[in-house]
Amino acid sequence: MSSSVHGNRQLVTRLVIMATCMFGFGFLLVPIYDVMCEITGLGGRTSETVAVIPAGVQVDTGRTVTVEFVAIVNEQAPWEFHPAVTSMEIHPGQLYDTTFHARNLADRELVGQAVPSVAPGAAARHFQKTECFCFTAQKFHAREGRDMGLQFMVDPELPEYVDRITLSYTFFVQKQAAGQAAVVASTI
Repeated sequence: MSSSVHGNRQLVTRLVIMATCMFGFGFLLVPIYDVMCEITGLGGRTSETVAVIPAGVQVDTGRTVTVEFVAIVNEQAPWEFHPAVTSMEIHPGQLYDTTFHARNLADRELVGQAVPSVAPGAAARHFQKTECFCFTAQKFHAREGRDMGLQFMVDPELPEYVDRITLSYTFFVQKQAAGQAAVVASTI
């Protein structure tokens, strides 16, 4: 076997190994990104657990922050979904309540799940939901509509340069499959 054939085989082997490593690294990026977003609040992700407001949190009455509410329905899903109010002026450290209205437009029972996102990303770790319809899947009968509650607080430790926060919910359709709820669309 000539040295050029041997050299070509070595090159091909190295390229295949490198491509395999790059492919594997690509798969590892997703969980690494999720962990980093959870730790840092990047990407606008909020916690999927109920926040516990520490005792003694002082309301910052000298500061107001505008919280905007956005509702998105995923991929032509048969839902009507909107916030009761589009924005609120709030004081960091104070607890607030609002609602989102959802309605199943289909002639059959549907299960939906809301996935929250907060912008700017620096505000995500400071936006604390104490009660939220996003924590559990929501079952709707055919044509049923309802108001779903949200209780939240913005931490007084929110950086001073943040004066506007956007809380966005995307409502995904879930299907019942063999007795188990299976998400049709992937979440963020």
